[in-house]
Amino acid sequence: MLPFSLFKSKPKSPHEIVKLFRDAQLRLDSTDPRTCEKASEECNKYLSILKSIAIDSNGDTNAEALAQLAQEAYSCGLLELLVTNLGRFDFEARKDVVVIFNALVRRQIGTRTPTVEYLCSHDAILLQLLKGYERQELALNYGMMFRECLRHEALAQLLLNTQDLYILFNYVQQPTFDIASDAFATLKVPLYHFNLIDGRTC
Repeated sequence: MLPFSLFKSKPKSPHEIVKLFRDAQLRLDSTDPRTCEKASEECNKYLSILKSIAIDSNGDTNAEALAQLAQEAYSCGLLELLVTNLGRFDFEARKDVVVIFNALVRRQIGTRTPTVEYLCSHDAILLQLLKGYERQELALNYGMMFRECLRHEALAQLLLNTQDLYILFNYVQQPTFDIASDAFATLKVPLYHFNLIDGRTC
């Protein structure tokens, strides 16, 4: 008798999962409610799979799998897609997006951080994350991703050079306590880690 394992489907590669996710995401624009609902379910499923590629249940990363995912992210604009469409995913899927994004940002090859290098040349993503504080239901998700970016001096310095980082001072004064507190926690990263902002500005 043939072993049952022979009939199991081969796990899909990061390339295949990213392609399936992108295809499902495009169908979210369908005018057919049933198509949109199915596409949303598929997006949630593929984001969960991508999260498991980025980091396992113990919080560890598989360097080879993460490297494959990173290459897909850089070549097909996955980071932009995740950040731009965050509001179209459900609550759990948004948390998956944060895990995926942050794992990619933290990825290192020796002393290099390839995703940080990518973001330095695609700084519109950083501005989207920063302005995510204006969207109350998404602010904390955007804040976690933005804070991870600011832990890298190159990205913090990039935003400081364009004066965009100072927008954070406005968000710290938000009437919504959770958002204001999160914005303050984000502001402290470049302020105390790298001394990039003159303390007298505060």
